[in-house]
Amino acid sequence: MNLVKIDGDNLTLEEVETVALHGVKVKIDPKAVGKINKCRKFVQKIVDAEQTVYGINTGFGKLCNQRISKKDIEKLQENLVLSHALGVGPFFSQEEVRAIMLLRANVLAKGHSGVRLELIQTLVDMLNKSVHPIIPEKGSVGASGDLAPLAYMALPLLGKGWVIFHGKIMEGREALRKARIKPIKLSSKEGLSLINGTCVMTAIGVLALLKAERLVELADMAGAMSLEAALCTPAAFDPNVQKVRDYKGQRKSADNLINLTKGSQIREFHKACPKVQDPYSFRCMPQVHGAVRDSLSHIRSVLEIEVNSATDNPLVFPDQNKVISAGNFHGEPVALAMDFLSMAVSELANISERRVACLMNPEISGLPAFLIREPGLNSGFMMAQILAASLVSENKYLAHPASVDSIPTSIDQEDHVSMGTIAARKAREVLKNAEEVLAIEFLAASQGIDFRTPLKPGIDTNRIYHLIRKRIQPVVKDRLMGVDLSRMKELMRGGFK
Repeated sequence: MNLVKIDGDNLTLEEVETVALHGVKVKIDPKAVGKINKCRKFVQKIVDAEQTVYGINTGFGKLCNQRISKKDIEKLQENLVLSHALGVGPFFSQEEVRAIMLLRANVLAKGHSGVRLELIQTLVDMLNKSVHPIIPEKGSVGASGDLAPLAYMALPLLGKGWVIFHGKIMEGREALRKARIKPIKLSSKEGLSLINGTCVMTAIGVLALLKAERLVELADMAGAMSLEAALCTPAAFDPNVQKVRDYKGQRKSADNLINLTKGSQIREFHKACPKVQDPYSFRCMPQVHGAVRDSLSHIRSVLEIEVNSATDNPLVFPDQNKVISAGNFHGEPVALAMDFLSMAVSELANISERRVACLMNPEISGLPAFLIREPGLNSGFMMAQILAASLVSENKYLAHPASVDSIPTSIDQEDHVSMGTIAARKAREVLKNAEEVLAIEFLAASQGIDFRTPLKPGIDTNRIYHLIRKRIQPVVKDRLMGVDLSRMKELMRGGFK
């Protein structure tokens, strides 16, 4: 993909990722230009007629009854951006900032915000020339949208604030000069349109969801390898079982697990095993991994709507001769989805850690204790499981929903807030932890399969096993395992290709 066109209606989650992670260029779709200009003319008509309309020539929030004179409108919009740029904490990554900028430009291109075409083009030019605003992570309550972080995004358009350009931190004005982009002066409603919306929580959510969708595929792979290492049976994955509880995600994970282990010599050798049932962490993988899949499907449907939604306020409808003050900026749909994402992905890590623990327990797996030949002299995978336990425990408090909290702001004008950006940030951290846990499981499962030699695992699990062993040698005696973990994550991120 060489170019992503934006029109406010057709942006995909995958396009967001290509722009954010791979620097794909962005262009305003010519089909959007007419509706952008039409909406802007309608706003200008209101200004010229000196009608009193919220967000165009009034104060904001609790100050909505304060009418602003025509001569002060530009200053009003600039003051709004300056006053709202107040946040703290670490900065969003450049990839996340790129996603935020793209979503904001796409929302404005929808043609219900009333901004000038040149403002959207300036934002797109910054994105295409890698002028990345520095945006602190903390400061949004997710109700009037992501006011504080979006204000930081908007500052460089005015030649203010700070950015990262060509790997260097510099003032916004200097970066625009070097990138040959002219800073703009905000006109009526434009400051409000830039900072009012859910683009920050949604951007983080999109990148997190796509990572989660890849992670659930990896969970099936890791689980299949652990199944073979522990001499467990795939009988519970039989299609007949899935048909009588007909969840799409459950069917998909069960099919994956059967296909991954197809042709397994280990399984054929152990068919006469006297074990009646396997632990739930093996037997119930389709039910758990599948429920995560179905959860991610719902979250995707929310984000696909949100990336192409007008979420600022007021919204302009020139064809109906209306400017409507409403609440599309409220982040509740995304907030609930992000809390759901945290809970779902936490479960992938929870069940993965249990499989690692089973592999190390000779009473369950029949493998040497701690997956090492000389336990006692060597600790083997003892600390790997402890690390996994630590991470899943951390995920348990990160998965506590942010969206159930609400603190009134703006002198009670904004009396219910979503905390959506906090929810999205937490989901991102849960994903990082879950990836680490699955990497530990891949290492442990590979170590278990080593002990089953000369028997070979299934065709697909064997392929994954050999890819791992090309990069990471078996643990024969204690060594530093941090390097192994890093290499394992690289293989996972490459999709074992």
